[in-house]
Amino acid sequence: MLFVGDDWAEDHHDVEIIDEDGKVLARKRLPEGLAGITQLHELIAHHLGEPDGDPAAWPPVVVGIETDRGAWVASLVAAGYEVFAINPRMASRYRD
Repeated sequence: MLFVGDDWAEDHHDVEIIDEDGKVLARKRLPEGLAGITQLHELIAHHLGEPDGDPAAWPPVVVGIETDRGAWVASLVAAGYEVFAINPRMASRYRD
């Protein structure tokens, strides 16, 4: 299982990929738009590796992101990732 955190700004996304043991596998700033989402899918695929047989056998990918709409989120859902919208104000209050 992979966990992806996506901190969404107006013109970029700061992403972090973590494995199920809590080890940080990657941190990257990606541009908004098609180029950025393509890079994110490639980064996730790199850390998933090559599964034997059916791609449905790949481990789940869980994404936390600050919104539940838009082309970026639609692309994550279309890829079969579990996407959870996280209100940034709630995350800020949690840190306090």
